[in-house]
Amino acid sequence: MTGYGKAETTFRTHKLICEIRSLNSKTMDLSMRLAPALRTRELDIRTIVSQRLERGKVDLFIYEESAISNQQLAISSVNWSAAKEYARQYTEQFGSPVSPEVMASILRFPDVIKQQEDTSDLTDEEWSNIQATLNKALDAFIAFRTQEGVALQAMFMEKLDGIADLLAQVEPFEKGRVAKIKERLEQNLAQLSAETQAQIDRNRLEQEMIYYLEKLDITEEKVRLTNHIKYFRETMATEGSGVGKKLGFIAQEMGREINTLGSKSNQSEMQILVVKMKDILEQIKEQVLNVL
Repeated sequence: MTGYGKAETTFRTHKLICEIRSLNSKTMDLSMRLAPALRTRELDIRTIVSQRLERGKVDLFIYEESAISNQQLAISSVNWSAAKEYARQYTEQFGSPVSPEVMASILRFPDVIKQQEDTSDLTDEEWSNIQATLNKALDAFIAFRTQEGVALQAMFMEKLDGIADLLAQVEPFEKGRVAKIKERLEQNLAQLSAETQAQIDRNRLEQEMIYYLEKLDITEEKVRLTNHIKYFRETMATEGSGVGKKLGFIAQEMGREINTLGSKSNQSEMQILVVKMKDILEQIKEQVLNVL
């Protein structure tokens, strides 16, 4: 399920920013990029996130943002040879000496300057602060998901109402459908020769016709589809994990009933309604992946 959360805190001389993003995934797929000082706590951070988030393709970024000016940053080394080469190329290209502003830009190039990374061990107080910040970001992330869930529920209710309305529109066509099919069969029989008609067992014919018409009856499919719609609504109202998977299974069962309706439809009007139901159901299936 998609989501986003962010939290900030002060860490030593820097601002520490924690960001969490996620996309749909059937399983928990956690990718992390941590500040150097937190790498020794990678397993602990992974455990905290996994315990609070059930599934999703989750990206976690915890990085430092300097709280002081670039001129005050600690520098471990400067590649002066590279800096001089950039300055020479600049002068050669533009025919003017390198100004202080241009040199300041050159000194920010990754292959020219390397800022010192603080990889010293975390104190208990620092680790507690980082945990609190991570949980704050997770709280914001979960709140975002909850808000998305409310919108999804409203969308599902609208789509289910759409399928129910289309199913109700099938009934007028269904009533005259059997009579039309029976009339067409009788007309075809009437076109047979008198000799052939005389050889037909009328009782057996009636039995076969009843069997054929029963095979085209869609009453059971309508009842089952109605029950699936009701069960989908009830399942949405439940809490806990695994609701998304259950809704996915119900959507599959709804698809089976709609497909059977389509196979038994001998009228173009009914088939159009079935196609519309399939279209709505596909939209439901796409969004079910967003439900935990």
